[in-house]
Amino acid sequence: MEKTYQVTGMDCGNCALTLEKAVAKLPGIQRAKVNFSTGKMSVVVADPQALQSISKTVAQLGYQLAADSKTTGAQDTFKITGMDCGGCAQTIEKHLGSLPDVQAVTVNFATGSMAITHTNPVVAIQAELAKIGYGGTVVGTPSSEKQPPKLAKHTQTVLLAGIFLALGYLGLMWLPALAPVAFAASMVVSGWQPLRSAFYALKSKALDMNVLMVAAALGAALIGEWQEGALVVFLFAIGTLLQNKAVEKTRHSIKGLLDLTPDTALVQVGNEFIQRAVSSVRVADILQIQAGAKIPLDGLVVQGASSVNQAPITGEANPVVKQVDDEVFAGTINQEGALTVKVTHLSSDSTIARIIAMVEDAQAQKAPAEAFIDRFAKVYTPIVFALALLTMVIPPLFFQAAFATWFYRGLELLVVACPCALIISTPVAIVSAIGRAAKNGVLIKGGNFLEKAGALTAVAFDKTGTITAGQPAVSGVYPFATNEQTLVQTLAALEANTTHPIGQAITQAAQAQDLAIPAVTNFQNIPGKGIQASLAGTTYLAGTAALFDPTLFTKANLDQLQSLQASGQTIVLLGTATKLLGLVAVADGIRPTSKQAIAQLANVGIKETVMLTGDNPGAAAKIAQDAGITTVAANLLPDQKVQAIAALQQKGQTVAMVGDGINDAPALALADVGIAMGGAGTDTAIETADIVLMADNLEKLPFMIRLSRQAMGIVKQNVAFALAIKLLAFVLIFPGWLPLWAAVLSDSGAAVLVTLNALRLLRQKPAVNPAKSGVTSQQLSPK
Repeated sequence: MEKTYQVTGMDCGNCALTLEKAVAKLPGIQRAKVNFSTGKMSVVVADPQALQSISKTVAQLGYQLAADSKTTGAQDTFKITGMDCGGCAQTIEKHLGSLPDVQAVTVNFATGSMAITHTNPVVAIQAELAKIGYGGTVVGTPSSEKQPPKLAKHTQTVLLAGIFLALGYLGLMWLPALAPVAFAASMVVSGWQPLRSAFYALKSKALDMNVLMVAAALGAALIGEWQEGALVVFLFAIGTLLQNKAVEKTRHSIKGLLDLTPDTALVQVGNEFIQRAVSSVRVADILQIQAGAKIPLDGLVVQGASSVNQAPITGEANPVVKQVDDEVFAGTINQEGALTVKVTHLSSDSTIARIIAMVEDAQAQKAPAEAFIDRFAKVYTPIVFALALLTMVIPPLFFQAAFATWFYRGLELLVVACPCALIISTPVAIVSAIGRAAKNGVLIKGGNFLEKAGALTAVAFDKTGTITAGQPAVSGVYPFATNEQTLVQTLAALEANTTHPIGQAITQAAQAQDLAIPAVTNFQNIPGKGIQASLAGTTYLAGTAALFDPTLFTKANLDQLQSLQASGQTIVLLGTATKLLGLVAVADGIRPTSKQAIAQLANVGIKETVMLTGDNPGAAAKIAQDAGITTVAANLLPDQKVQAIAALQQKGQTVAMVGDGINDAPALALADVGIAMGGAGTDTAIETADIVLMADNLEKLPFMIRLSRQAMGIVKQNVAFALAIKLLAFVLIFPGWLPLWAAVLSDSGAAVLVTLNALRLLRQKPAVNPAKSGVTSQQLSPK
């Protein structure tokens, strides 16, 4: 059972993480998720009694639960066995969707999975699946990871049916009386599975591909066309086999990530390191990672320095320097020196495990284009089925036409009524694109976001930590009515109460000078302007020029201010209500990858790039110029960033907002696509954004947009091709120019071709950034 709460009192992304971890530790809680941007907490429990302890825990942390919470059924994801076409997925949806205890169900043939919200026991859902001929295991159970070698068995069946079919054709030449027997044997061998599936589909009152193909084959046999009937079923079996083999490649597009983590780890026991199974390692255990070894678990470096290949997580081609206090991730490769690592997450909760789980969830969701195709197919198939019946009956009955001729053409229409190529045209492309993106360090959280990303025309960026490195440093200290040391010390005392990167830079500068940082009282944040606090009986102000009375500035002050801002530096002023004491300049250069990534956006169809920042116009303009951004909006409050996004949308733009996933949550939420950077290091970025760039830079942004456009282009190609084949078949059937076997080939062949077309997405690669260079041993210096 899942229960959703509205939580009040959270004021940052870390609050959400703290609450999530506290609730997840409670007895009986299977899963807890807290979304800071929406203020919602969802909790999954097996026993409703476990919910009773939540309110007390939330209150102890200083938050409140709103009264308008709601309870829904359990949400489970099943791996489905026995599906051999897109129509099978619709049969399952129709059957389970009709059950009173099922609130929602979505089946994705391309991933072989089913997402279902229900109040039944899992065994009851499995029993319902068995009633219609399918198997299902909940994702995460051992049986769900061990699927039977179905494709190998299917291949053997096709080969045996092919042998009987060949004997039938040989019999036509030498033993005509035995040919029908061989053809019938071929029909039985290759048609048994479609016949079984057709039986269960009819039980569910569904007209799927198996029903139509079996009807066509039996109809051909009924009028003595054993050769045609056998060929129909055989070609259908070959088409299904090729399609399923191609789809298996799509389903396993990210499974290779599971093989990246080793099964054992060197764990410290006393004064030595002993090799143990990763499953037995606990949080806070100390591991030794030798040069060239794969890192088994997420952790923090406590000793040593090395370069680590993080490509499986972030998609970055070049290794990253890791030193004491740096994070390392399971599945990445330690390349040079030995590292000693303290474990921070178990294998089931590692970054790579969460990426795989979220990508599989994303692949299981239906994009708007896919939902439309499904609705179209549900109308198309019954209409063509009815047309086939009318074709069989009306010409012989009312126009004295030959029954066998029009019955045969009706059988052809039954085959053309199969919507399989149409149904599979969209999901296989979307699943392939999401899987390919994940392998290159981009987490796309659903087909709807992939579809929107493929239509982007404008991209808005936050400045600090997105375009810039997010590691500002004090570049100058300019006292007006005090000395440099007192200016830095007082500013550091105020900024010690903030988490803003600029404030942290000032605090670090004071610490570097070994200055004591006194405690302040009456601290107050003034949104968009700065901060205020009392120290030794004096109330100080620190922030932008807008925080101070304009009459306090001399001409020399203003000239200096403008000169520093024009050079791209951010200014923090210190003073009181009646006096300016001085300013500190802070500089934060753009990331090495930002300029090239932004330049590439024009090549993937982005018409406008915008920088939205709360920084001063001078610094913002300098950074934008260096990065190649076309439009700048500075001195913005958080709600003004939202207004800027809305203004772009009102101009007809489809807008992406790129930020850190925490401070830019409102703008990320309003944008058509919210994109967060640095997902490998922050849970909040993964939770809040629609698309996550796992690396802490913009390098993969152009690749993501290009991949999304290519995916939607392939979807359009597939749909157009599938419809064109159907239309051509209609045109050829009525003059009698299309044999039954060709009608089967037009459907099964089209399904194979659209699948192979979608698989091209699995070969897409990001552009290589020539500006980046690898890490050398000389870069590995102690902190």
